[in-house]
Amino acid sequence: MRQHRVSTVRRLARATVAASAAAAALTFGFSAPSQAADPSLREVAESTGRFIGTAVNDGLLGNGTYSDIVSTEFDSVTAENAMKWDAVEPQRGQFNWAGGDRLVQFAQANDQLVYGHTLVWHSQMPGWLQNGSFSNNELRQIMTDHVTTQVSRYKGQVQRWDVVNEAFNEDGSLRQSKFYQQLGASYIADSFRAARAADPDAKLFINDYNTELDNAKSDGLYRLVSDLLAQGVPIDGVGFQNHLIVGNVNGPAIRQNLQRFADLGLEVVITELDIRMQMPSDSSKLQQQARDYRAVADACLAVSRCSGITVWGVSDRDSWVPDVFPGEGAACPWDENYRPKPAYDALRDAFVAAGGDPGDPDDPGDPDDPGDPEPGDCSAVFTVSNRWDTGSVVSVTVRTGQALSGWRAQFDLPAGVSLANGWNGSFSQSGSTVTVTNAAYNGTVPAGGTISFGFQTGGGAAQDGTRVSLGGQECAAG
Repeated sequence: MRQHRVSTVRRLARATVAASAAAAALTFGFSAPSQAADPSLREVAESTGRFIGTAVNDGLLGNGTYSDIVSTEFDSVTAENAMKWDAVEPQRGQFNWAGGDRLVQFAQANDQLVYGHTLVWHSQMPGWLQNGSFSNNELRQIMTDHVTTQVSRYKGQVQRWDVVNEAFNEDGSLRQSKFYQQLGASYIADSFRAARAADPDAKLFINDYNTELDNAKSDGLYRLVSDLLAQGVPIDGVGFQNHLIVGNVNGPAIRQNLQRFADLGLEVVITELDIRMQMPSDSSKLQQQARDYRAVADACLAVSRCSGITVWGVSDRDSWVPDVFPGEGAACPWDENYRPKPAYDALRDAFVAAGGDPGDPDDPGDPDDPGDPEPGDCSAVFTVSNRWDTGSVVSVTVRTGQALSGWRAQFDLPAGVSLANGWNGSFSQSGSTVTVTNAAYNGTVPAGGTISFGFQTGGGAAQDGTRVSLGGQECAAG
């Protein structure tokens, strides 16, 4: 992650959000959100080494409340529509960079990453391309010229590109797009090669929906990216859109699927997260939505190669969902009046639990920040209560000297020993390192309080007295 602006700028930015929200309250007649006192999403995400992004509607950047939320809460921005083919090249060889340039300039002014979306897609093609008749060679040249021109335009300014978008059918076969019908599967590799040649430093992704779980579609995607890697095609990562439905979110299954792609050596990203519900919304649905947002965030944060999360829009006011799914909506972290919903708090809590509270929002780098446990500010007892040749049962008790609103513990297992299951926490393993974050019911711990969890190993036994860290700081033994 790149260096964020100093804390004074953050403080002024939060004050701007509060002022803009207050002005919006006067204009639209709703209560202004009061979120200036807490660290922003981008601050708590930074503490985990991940980014938190949003899709940006170019037409709303002139809305002060909207643009202030985007600039202060997110450290990555994705063009919702301004970088798609129909917007960028409405006539063959004639390019309109206005929307893309505005997004890049906005991001540079606010110390944000830019996620380019999207270069080659079956949808939102300009009429001349959608309806035109071209030879195979001509179509391939049109495609690679477009990729080359757009990526070159933003060389060094866009950090990640969705090179190919939504290439699959639900059964795992490749979609019968114009490109596939004429060029076959080779259009995908050619697109990536053209993008790499245009900007060797940008990270290149394939992106799709309904692939967040292990299913026929994600299996097809897995086979494709495995083949691309075997061919030496320059692909860096896989984007999982995650347009989900309240109450139908399986966090552990999402984590497992992310991990199998990460195990290929690829970066994985949650690229278009929203979680819709049947309207009207109510407090029960909003609370379930918050749990679902937390489940997705926890899934990403448990996978070391999951580099970030992008939500697909800021406010329910501006969401694409009602137009596409009649009777459904309320899918975003902010409501129609730009007030943060429980889903917003759930995202913050997930990052805090994974990376620790950045502390005083006016001085997040302060080494004396009471939100960051110091060495010796916790103690841990790691006990193997039962062992056998191929496994063991372990109990862990951690005492913290500081009050916590979420926690993350880590420890290492011996080589070859794996985590079989666990309780009183959310568990993940990367190599020999096991990460445990709080469950929904045990995240709040008073100063002097204890955290207790347990687990079972396979492939061998854990070792008594294994050192444990809390929030990134090693705890004293005992």
